[in-house]
Amino acid sequence: MKETGIYGGSFNPIHKGHVQLAETICQEGWVDEVWFLVSPQNPFKQDATDLMDEQVRLSLAQIAVRNHPRLKACDFEFSLPRPSYTAHTLAALRKAYPERRFTLIIGADNWQTFPLWKSPEEILLHHRILIYPRSGYPIDEAALPAGVDLVDMPLLDISSTALRHCIAQGRDASYGLDAAVWEEIRRKGYYLAK
Repeated sequence: MKETGIYGGSFNPIHKGHVQLAETICQEGWVDEVWFLVSPQNPFKQDATDLMDEQVRLSLAQIAVRNHPRLKACDFEFSLPRPSYTAHTLAALRKAYPERRFTLIIGADNWQTFPLWKSPEEILLHHRILIYPRSGYPIDEAALPAGVDLVDMPLLDISSTALRHCIAQGRDASYGLDAAVWEEIRRKGYYLAK
């Protein structure tokens, strides 16, 4: 059975840190592949006025993973009811792909709010969870429940918010973006201040 990591997010825009994290999780043998599940609407971010169109974010994610055979940009949530609840998405993925086992990949910040998610117990019942470190969100590894693991990797200090701010001010954001993603953002004028 293929182990597929589900890494959901706005990816507004996808950056080098996202891709490096997914590659590391594959290389360390946690999963066979990672799907970047581009979320059309995060229920915790109802007022996302700076959220780029979902098709644009998907396209940029596809560009970012083009040279990474074990990574895939995925629009699975685009056809599901909104807002996108992870429990519903995972249930729909289980039904659509019974030959795969899905592992949820979340940041330490999301793990701290996990009890507030819709049906967290259902997620834990059906899926392994991998937590990656985030600055300011310490995780007590000994206190993690069965089926939840902390991925030992360095903190990645790249932020989509900081990159958007940088681009809006007309500054160079290439430090955090795949070269082809940065070129597409510049060519199309994405994230520029209006």
